[in-house]
Amino acid sequence: MTATRVDTEVIRHLPKAVLHDHLDGGLRPATVVELAETVGHTLPTTDPDELAAWYYEAANSGDLVRYIATFEHTLAVMQTREGLLRTAEEYVLDLAADGVVYGEVRYAPELNTRGGLTMSEVVETVQEGLAAGMAKAAAAGTPVRVGTLLCGMRMFDRVREAADLAVAFRDAGVVGFDIAGAEDGFPPADHLDAFEHLRRESVPFTIHAGEAHGLPSIHQALQVCGAQRIGHGVRITDDIVDGKLGRLAGWVRDRRIALEMCPTSNLQTGAATSIAEHPITALKELGFRVTLNTDNRLVSGTTMTREMSLLAEQAGWTVEDLRTVTVNALKSAFIPFDERKALIEDVVLPGYAAAL
Repeated sequence: MTATRVDTEVIRHLPKAVLHDHLDGGLRPATVVELAETVGHTLPTTDPDELAAWYYEAANSGDLVRYIATFEHTLAVMQTREGLLRTAEEYVLDLAADGVVYGEVRYAPELNTRGGLTMSEVVETVQEGLAAGMAKAAAAGTPVRVGTLLCGMRMFDRVREAADLAVAFRDAGVVGFDIAGAEDGFPPADHLDAFEHLRRESVPFTIHAGEAHGLPSIHQALQVCGAQRIGHGVRITDDIVDGKLGRLAGWVRDRRIALEMCPTSNLQTGAATSIAEHPITALKELGFRVTLNTDNRLVSGTTMTREMSLLAEQAGWTVEDLRTVTVNALKSAFIPFDERKALIEDVVLPGYAAAL
């Protein structure tokens, strides 16, 4: 079969799946401005276009800590029931508009409690907003299934509490768990109790690893904590020399452990040097289960369409490559097998066949 090159307009209409996308990193700039005025929060600018540009510029620092600090303004407008309902609903509608048919959204409930909501109330409110968004997207003829990953912040002390909420809400739209925040200096094994609890309760989880810290972070996430997927994982290439896989890299590839890769975000935090040389392409060629993700759409100024287009333009990706990472994502999604299978066979494969 001849490989099929593809342009952005074709990509825009392809069915997509995203596993690594933060709710508080994907707000609409206009929504941030409107909600900030409501709650009395001061922004760098009240012009939505200028605010979007500010986020993108601030995030392009090559520093993960500074990158994370840009979330101050989005979190400030997500402390009320109204703010959470609106941002969650718009999150879903924005995915649907981008051709996403399956998404997993992650956020840390502990970061949304400054306005008096409990962590449980935060989860209930976000789920209500996501459900409203899914209903509107379906009514508009662009259905999208969105599952929730609850995050614990690895540098704070409420990770177990967030894990308990993931268990409590696993039949109400929460499909898994994650730890987020500054990776270096905060190893995942610090929260082993939470991960052991999740394993006992059969709740799947992913762990941010191998972005700001290297192979020890990935090893600990997998072999000590028991993660089923790895968030980012770009540093797995440290265990590959001239195409020969070391023991950890071999484990990741051979056990089909999904790597949630986020090219634009990795460039911003200094975890990769260019789209053309981003590890996702080499890892794909070596047979790893790589997936393509946005991480933070506002902060990175990106969408799934843009991420796919950049790889097509700068790394030579074809329609077949884009189909591969989309199917990879659904194979490793944290929803039941029959739902994953139906999305692949009934939505994704026909959608790509139409483009070939």
